[in-house]
Amino acid sequence: MGSVVIVATIVAVWLGYKFYAAKIDRSVLQADPAKATPAKLYNDGVDFMPASASVLFGYQFKSIAALGPIVGPIIAVQWGWLPAVLWLVLGVFFVGWVQDYTAAMLAMRNEGMTMGGLSYKLISPRARTILLSFLYFYLLLIMGAFGAIVAGIFANPNVPFGFIILTLAGVLAGQMTYKWRKDLLMTTVVTVAIAIVGIWLGTTEPFRAIVDAINGGKDSFVLYATPYGPMKWSVWFWGIVALGFCYLGSVLPIWRFAQPVNYVSFWLVLMGIVGSIVGIFIRMPGFGDFPAFTGFMVKGIIAPGFDTPLWPILFVTIACGACSGWHSLVSTSGTARQLEKETDTLPVGAGAMYTECVLGVLSTVFAVTAFGSFAGYKAQLAKGAGGVFAGGMAEYLNVLGVPKAFGGAFGAAFLVIMALTVMQLVLRFMRVASAELVGDAIPAFKNVHFGSIVGLLLTLVILWTGFWSRIWILFGGSNQLFAGLALVLITIWLAQSGKAYQWAMWPAVFMYVTTVAALIVTAVVSFQAAFTPGLKAAFIFGNLVAAAIGFVLVILSLILAWDALQAFSKARALRPAAARA
Repeated sequence: MGSVVIVATIVAVWLGYKFYAAKIDRSVLQADPAKATPAKLYNDGVDFMPASASVLFGYQFKSIAALGPIVGPIIAVQWGWLPAVLWLVLGVFFVGWVQDYTAAMLAMRNEGMTMGGLSYKLISPRARTILLSFLYFYLLLIMGAFGAIVAGIFANPNVPFGFIILTLAGVLAGQMTYKWRKDLLMTTVVTVAIAIVGIWLGTTEPFRAIVDAINGGKDSFVLYATPYGPMKWSVWFWGIVALGFCYLGSVLPIWRFAQPVNYVSFWLVLMGIVGSIVGIFIRMPGFGDFPAFTGFMVKGIIAPGFDTPLWPILFVTIACGACSGWHSLVSTSGTARQLEKETDTLPVGAGAMYTECVLGVLSTVFAVTAFGSFAGYKAQLAKGAGGVFAGGMAEYLNVLGVPKAFGGAFGAAFLVIMALTVMQLVLRFMRVASAELVGDAIPAFKNVHFGSIVGLLLTLVILWTGFWSRIWILFGGSNQLFAGLALVLITIWLAQSGKAYQWAMWPAVFMYVTTVAALIVTAVVSFQAAFTPGLKAAFIFGNLVAAAIGFVLVILSLILAWDALQAFSKARALRPAAARA
């Protein structure tokens, strides 16, 4: 059954790319290979720099695919495997690729503008201020939550050295590609081989012993207590190391660090995905007693003991793999500034998004098949969604003869790669957003180092106090709200340009309505949870803050929706005949 679901997903995404996406690219956006792109017009070797489609596909995939297509589906199968698979496939077919591909085209045809600049141009100055403020909070939330998860995984003695060698291999790839002008195939083979050997070396005893010593022994000691649990020395220390990696990705030229590290990482991720799929095809696992649908309500996803409805929460629990607002940031502030030709946008933007859907479905199959039963999945989930994924990958790589110990280490390294290679871009976009938002009033924020350090310090506050655990539940809602905003901008731009827009408008309406509803549900449940008898003061405070943030996001989203509706009405009035085609 697992192999059938994966084959059906691959066929669906192939059809979506080959016919639906290709038709839009050809007949509506009319990508022109001769048109100069911002990468060529404003080539500064830092943010704007033309790159080949082959390199950018790997960069795009690794930049959009973080923990979302892993953690989201693994949590969401509590409603059953069928709703998760349906949203992943239908979401990417009708919504996800539309945002990723068209956001890149939108930015390219507007001189590489960021989401802030586009919202100012297409909606209103007020929309720009609201969007940038919301964006900074949203990115900070990602940094704090992902940072805590990565720091915990880094404490695993098998992981740190492998990732460090992978990073060095990525830096070497950038040097070989852009300075030494070596053949891309040779560069890929050499650097990926170094990364694989590095991950293996990280599992050997000498390197494990070094990490154990850094951790303060096999049982890392508690540094201090936070209101939300103990802060271990290992998490505290490796959190700093992880953020140091992000700092380099934020301040160094894109070709020197972020792009090549993500490119090399892509090949390791691809090996893990393909190897696991082959293992599933060989074993042909069934779904056993795992239910296709458990019911509309599931307890505990937002707050312990409280019912969580499938709609709208499933659609914000599963983000990456179906649709994610983060992707619009990568496509506009990153990829659109590196695309060499407009015709590269389809394979890079749409192609990477469809590929991520396959990863999301693979995560679902891991959760459903790798632990023997529904009860086995629930028991493993209680230890963390990351363990579900790493355990599933180890299980199916073992079918190919990979020892489970190495497969588990590879799965853990896979998770770190997925998170950290995105976090470096999150920090980069944070310093860009802060420069746009307050750079004129506080010129220091226009300095790449100052803006990055401020973002890091704020992240450390969330990470070291443990407060990230209370606001993490808002990540899904804020992420999908940003997807709705991106699709709204795309719809307005298409209408202004006199192009068919309904293929973007209806996904925008669905994402906006669903996400606002999800934020309301999250805020209400968080408020109710704050008054649970016997709850600690810190958790009461955290739940109330989460509820307040949720309600504020709803108000801001409604203001943006009003401004966007007015801008859309004006756009339709300008060229009604063409825009309604």
